[in-house]
Amino acid sequence: MEQLRAELSIVLGESISRLERVSEQPYAHLYSLYDRQNNAIPLMAKSFVHEGIAQQEAYKLSMLAREGDIRLPTVFGVVCSLQAPYKEILLIERLRGVSVEAPTRTPDRWNVLMEQIIDGVLAWHRIDSHGCVGTVDGTQENDWFSWYQQRIEVLWSTLSNLNSPLLTMADRRLLYRTREMLIHFFTGFDDPCVLVHGNLSLRSMLKDAKTDQLLAMLNPGMMLWAPREYELFRLCEAGMPEQLLFQYLQRAPVAESFLSRRWLYVVWEAVARMIHTGKLDRVLFDQASKQLRPWLAE
Repeated sequence: MEQLRAELSIVLGESISRLERVSEQPYAHLYSLYDRQNNAIPLMAKSFVHEGIAQQEAYKLSMLAREGDIRLPTVFGVVCSLQAPYKEILLIERLRGVSVEAPTRTPDRWNVLMEQIIDGVLAWHRIDSHGCVGTVDGTQENDWFSWYQQRIEVLWSTLSNLNSPLLTMADRRLLYRTREMLIHFFTGFDDPCVLVHGNLSLRSMLKDAKTDQLLAMLNPGMMLWAPREYELFRLCEAGMPEQLLFQYLQRAPVAESFLSRRWLYVVWEAVARMIHTGKLDRVLFDQASKQLRPWLAE
């Protein structure tokens, strides 16, 4: 952390007295910065352990802010770190507020907050991709099934060469079975690709601590153009996330077959994160595997 503090002091031309880690994800850490008088500097540093991710997130933040109604942090720049373990550092605006994970003061306030979130997300979901599908660093004209099939094949190939003890033989058999039956999961699927946040979760949203009003959304995912259901599958946790999902579906339904595909998305997203970070969310993977087995006729 001292090396990171010294690098940021040079880049900003101002002495940074300390860094405070406020968020830790498998692939990135988010820091608050403080000057020599110990006052908070109005920007934050998000450090990434893989090259190219910071620039992709910067592009995504700018595009979501331009095309939607929800506020997102302003991007100030990307810094290439000279010291391990970080490769790149994204400098973004410091926004005040608390995570939407914090319960609202009343049930009515939660209903209002959900409507605000859905209004903002639907503004993005009304922007059509015009046939493009893919990530922020390169889109292609393709259909969603073909693109997602390619993604799974790349992950499976990488996994086959990765002798990780985190996955059991039963886990690998389940993943292999989903590859075999992939076309059945997408039979009749014809939803268009739209602009998505790509990391829709309560942890990626800020609200006002006093009024419970939505302030901003943070931490977009890698996906740029995808069907709406690929945005929604992340709201799979019981409680407030599932309530938000149900409320969204009341206003903008998706295909009934999403009931099975959501768990397909969850297991392969867990695999992707394991490959990139070396960590597997075992609880989430097992939950999704259990939900998938009836669809796989195991």
